[in-house]
Amino acid sequence: MGALIFRRDRILLVERGRAPLEGWWSLPGGVLETGETIEEGLRREVLEETGLRVRPVEAAGIFERILRDARGRPEYHYVLVDYVCRVLGGSLTPADDVNRAEWAPRSRLKEYRLTEGTFEVIEKAYEKRKRRSARV
Repeated sequence: MGALIFRRDRILLVERGRAPLEGWWSLPGGVLETGETIEEGLRREVLEETGLRVRPVEAAGIFERILRDARGRPEYHYVLVDYVCRVLGGSLTPADDVNRAEWAPRSRLKEYRLTEGTFEVIEKAYEKRKRRSARV
């Protein structure tokens, strides 16, 4: 699961500090622990990785990612559920399996080495926000 956390025209990105995808940028998030709901796990992962306390607001999308080894065999298979989240408190401090965390401007997203599908998920969420604000 991943968290889409916005601050005006910026989105929070984290640089992965461990395999798989070490050195790649993505949304904060991770895997569920046994017995956790998706929302509980998302709150825990975001807090562990960024120091921020969040509240999931709405599901933004589902994305499937299959990572293959050098021989082309599936090595990791993820089904990601991304949520738009609102920050409730805390202080941005990268930790756990994250090297860095940054509020990235939308205009610079293509400068980041983003994990597969991340750019598309973020753009879709920005467009949804734009449509909502146009209706208000």
